[in-house]
Amino acid sequence: MLDADHAAIREQVRDFAAREIDPIAGRLDNEGAEIPMPVVRKLAELGYFGLIFSPDHGGSGLDMLAMAIVAEELSRAWLSVGSVMTRMIITASLVEANGTEEQKRRFLPKLCSGELLAAAAFTEPDAGSDAAGVKTRAVREGDRYVLNGEKTWCTFANRAHVLCTTVRTDPAAPKHKGVSILLAEKEPGDGFAPPKLSGSPIPTIGYKGMNSYSLAFDGYEVPAENLLGGVPGKGFYQLMSTYEVARIQTAARAVGVAQGAFDAARTYAQQRTQFGQPIADFQVIRHKLAHMATEIEAARQLTHHAARAKDGGVRCDLEAGMAKAFAAEMAERVTSEALQIFGGYGYSREFPAQRYWRDARVFRIFEGTSEIQYDVIAKRLLST
Repeated sequence: MLDADHAAIREQVRDFAAREIDPIAGRLDNEGAEIPMPVVRKLAELGYFGLIFSPDHGGSGLDMLAMAIVAEELSRAWLSVGSVMTRMIITASLVEANGTEEQKRRFLPKLCSGELLAAAAFTEPDAGSDAAGVKTRAVREGDRYVLNGEKTWCTFANRAHVLCTTVRTDPAAPKHKGVSILLAEKEPGDGFAPPKLSGSPIPTIGYKGMNSYSLAFDGYEVPAENLLGGVPGKGFYQLMSTYEVARIQTAARAVGVAQGAFDAARTYAQQRTQFGQPIADFQVIRHKLAHMATEIEAARQLTHHAARAKDGGVRCDLEAGMAKAFAAEMAERVTSEALQIFGGYGYSREFPAQRYWRDARVFRIFEGTSEIQYDVIAKRLLST
């Protein structure tokens, strides 16, 4: 159960989503259009980008449970909107936990307010699950680093002012110790900064509203003062420290997408008639809805449990991994069943079931594949 404060947060976000997101989500998804910038600005004005960060840095100082609630309710309306805040939370979490005092002063207030928008440039063509396998090279030249290499699946890159970028600063160092993180600043826009930085969108089957990009760095310069923490070779360990937050937030987004699909399927089942009665009166449909609701609630409670553990200041990679893995697979099952309840209309873009189904498939892949999650879980279980 949520306390009064968290219940109030849920209702506020739910009201915002009903007014601002529900009316546009289906149309924009069908058009393959990006989230309108006025919606992004409203998310910032409501404080969603700075939810969990200290008021000293411009944040709201709320807890991880509040973040999970906001992410769920926004994603319930449209996954892409629920994922905008992820960009700023990942980068701001890295800066707050690992940045120099000057970096915190420069970046955190603007990330929390939305004055700076961020994207994560971690994945490479040959380095996905292997986070230490990055090949993008950053060479120190005086007061700057010069970047050369490729990144992929950099979501929101065109609108970002800051690309939080993993690079190899010391190729002679052991694999995990040669990686650093640079805060690569750029101007937002589809043009990027060719020829030194170019980007091309990746066509996807779902998760519309925010384009994902392949990026090419060709001599792109980043001030040395933007090296996260000021000490090279710490990037892999800095990145690992954010995974609990990222996976809790991703689990919450999966719960939101599943809940949205369930809501649409339940309403449709109560309205659609066959053989002279609503299809919700047929036992097979009623049982589908019962199983769907049970799985959603189980995933929600796993997510809230992990969030409360994080709020308690204890290590929760096990709980976060369980929540993310279970919620990701739950979302795929539930959205598939929702589409089935819609029957032929579920396969039509006129109805929302197919959008939830297409969006849900990404959860087993990003923020750590299900296979990686189960390996993390198993290691923890077998180490006790």
